[in-house]
Amino acid sequence: MQDFSEFHHQITDTFKKPAGKIQWEEYRLTEEQVQFFNDHGYLSNIKLLEEEQVEVLRNDLHEITNANHPGNHLFHEFHSNESSNPETVLFHALGAWRITKGFHDTLWNPAFLMAASQLLGDKGVRFWHDQLFCKPAKHGGVVAWHQDYSYWTRTVPMQHLTCWVGLDDATTENGCLLYVPKSHKWGLLEKPELAGDMNGIADHLTEKQKEEFVPVSIEMKKGYGTFHHPLLLHGSNENKSNHSRRAFVLNVFADGTQSASNKVLLNGVPAVPEGDQMEGQFFPMLFDPAAQYS
Repeated sequence: MQDFSEFHHQITDTFKKPAGKIQWEEYRLTEEQVQFFNDHGYLSNIKLLEEEQVEVLRNDLHEITNANHPGNHLFHEFHSNESSNPETVLFHALGAWRITKGFHDTLWNPAFLMAASQLLGDKGVRFWHDQLFCKPAKHGGVVAWHQDYSYWTRTVPMQHLTCWVGLDDATTENGCLLYVPKSHKWGLLEKPELAGDMNGIADHLTEKQKEEFVPVSIEMKKGYGTFHHPLLLHGSNENKSNHSRRAFVLNVFADGTQSASNKVLLNGVPAVPEGDQMEGQFFPMLFDPAAQYS
């Protein structure tokens, strides 16, 4: 079974690489969009995939959710059901980019890369890890309120970014993402159990934060993505609808981020010594604005 993490470039024609700076500029966010992200901690409804690209990834997802898939050992984590409620299901896995060409090449999607670089302050974009989140119809489980960076403090400085992309329409009924606007300005909070009590975070909020805790639902059509700050509180409710809610997540950080631990950062990945830059096979450079978008 080929490990596609060995390839730091597109290996299919699923995404068309821009020929130069002028074509890259077509994907630029507006100044207003970047300012909204900085003020609120998120930016949603950015089209990242065409219909045929969604279908490629849906087919890949269908294959690799099978625990007997020959590439299963390449996942950093694989949870057929991570839900703490036995009556609901939350499929969650890390490492799909190593297993299928489709998920591998989403890392080099130009629409994603340009937006990611801008939201990181026009810096080079390095890959951290991907995730799959699937909630089946009628009994999909919750993802509890959390901040992504609370799981990533083993890397510094905090210059990370998350992009969530839907492979189904995401609605309030099927458990779309929920954000607490401006909560990225609250600082680092205690880390809850990811698939545990939806409201467990309340035990770690001040009275003022509880007053400002006003979630918004991020409803989007399939193929659209939402970006959020590493400290933004977010989560999602159960899927009680008749429709599945499948999605993948791309987590990245700015070039120059360092390891803050001598421990293994991801299962199956050699430890990066504390103080060393995050780079190499598993943390490739995806986009370098200094290279003139070549």
